[in-house]
Amino acid sequence: MHRVGFVVFPNFQVMSLAIVSAFEMANIAVGEAFYGIRLLSEHGGPVRTSAGFAVETEPLGKSALDTLVVSAATYIHPASPGLLDYVRQSVSTSRRVAAPCTGAFTLAEAGVLDGRQATTHWFFANDLQKRFPAVRLEEDRIFIVDGNVWTSAGMTAVVDLALAMIEQDLGPEVARGVAKSLVVYHRRAGGQSQFSALSKLKPKSDRIQKALDYAKKNLQSRLAVDELAEAANLSTRQFSRAFRDETGQSPAKAVESLRLEAARLLIEKGRLSMDRIAVETGFVDRERMRKAFLRAFGQPPQMLRRASRTEP
Repeated sequence: MHRVGFVVFPNFQVMSLAIVSAFEMANIAVGEAFYGIRLLSEHGGPVRTSAGFAVETEPLGKSALDTLVVSAATYIHPASPGLLDYVRQSVSTSRRVAAPCTGAFTLAEAGVLDGRQATTHWFFANDLQKRFPAVRLEEDRIFIVDGNVWTSAGMTAVVDLALAMIEQDLGPEVARGVAKSLVVYHRRAGGQSQFSALSKLKPKSDRIQKALDYAKKNLQSRLAVDELAEAANLSTRQFSRAFRDETGQSPAKAVESLRLEAARLLIEKGRLSMDRIAVETGFVDRERMRKAFLRAFGQPPQMLRRASRTEP
């Protein structure tokens, strides 16, 4: 049995508990108690959640766990000395230590993330980097695995984290079955962005939003300014001015962001060749796509594909 300890503290964010449901569904999928799940706190007993109700917990013990998960909160507060000592000990005694969302602050405070790649909820990313500059923060990732330390973005990303662990332990078919039971898509790749390109642009008018929706659905098209202006039912001059005023970007830059996002997803799925992805996303050829990736991410698309293949 793989012993999973989920550590909570007063006012922990209740969404973190979703990881427990994923392990529960995995047990059902394989027809046995593969994961033994325990709720832990420093002193044991009832612990109040952010939603107001309490959960019953066991005190932190000395027995080693296969997987330790440190819960998150909706605000940042220092971890207790006892919890920090327990986390430090667990890194050397547990197969993996994980922290979704703001749980990364606890790992960082314990010194566990020094020199490691990690991520957290986008809202707290800058704060984490300022407080703990030794952390190699990747603020736009769903989850990251560095050695035996796992971190993830916030809220529902805890499910992606759990599905990745289940896939590592029991294989992709079981993970897909668990995702289906949870009524979620099979886990998003760790390298996937926490944001969509459209949500970053945040247009203020329906006309500009309509043009962006048109662009996303027609990435194989040339998507020149006049084509987008026609979709927005504006003149080319009106459209260019309104687009920059509302999004802070030129239409060409926004279109490239949409192409990059679509290309990233296809690369992470690993089913199409680079040449085919370049055509599907409107880059036309792989060299143009490579240059766009270098401008945006500082690395070529081949590096992203290699990274996605090495993730659990």
